[in-house]
Amino acid sequence: MQTSFLSATILLILITDPLGNIPLFISALKQVKPERRKRVVYRECLIAFLVLTIFMLFGRNFLELMHLTDESMRIAGGVILFLIAIKMIFPGEGSVFGGDKMSGEPFIVPIAIPLIAGPSAMATVLLLSTREPGRMLEWMGALTICMLVTTVVFLFSGKLQKLLGEQAITALERLMGLVLTAISVEMLLSGFASYLKQLH
Repeated sequence: MQTSFLSATILLILITDPLGNIPLFISALKQVKPERRKRVVYRECLIAFLVLTIFMLFGRNFLELMHLTDESMRIAGGVILFLIAIKMIFPGEGSVFGGDKMSGEPFIVPIAIPLIAGPSAMATVLLLSTREPGRMLEWMGALTICMLVTTVVFLFSGKLQKLLGEQAITALERLMGLVLTAISVEMLLSGFASYLKQLH
């Protein structure tokens, strides 16, 4: 399954799901003074970008160290994406914050990790870099665009929530979940097909 630069960018945006995370993001910043919110957005997005970049650049070394194959990463990535997609389509009562009330200014947790750089995003950048390491510049470009989109969405989160409304944001999140379900199934099938080829 050949991944293009555009499809990698879209996949990363779908996984980080900035639009769907607007209500959670606003909730996390309730205790932060309005004049500091912009600085918090830049800081948290930069931390998430650095974390995902580390996973992208050193992912192959990590797999070799743990004696993991590309096929196992594809299947594991597909499973994680599928679970995330199902949660996007059928959201539960709890949030990714574990239901705890935020107090004070958030730092790293929960905005940078796991809201932006969650397990699914880490698994995806790891998968992209290990499957086609020769295209690292493309993957870095895709990640950079994804993080820029996330930063812009979070900067205008309040206005976007008022403009679109809760129902529109929920509908968009479920649509993204449907697309992500198809991508995760494709990833699983690709991993299994590759594994079965090795058995013959």
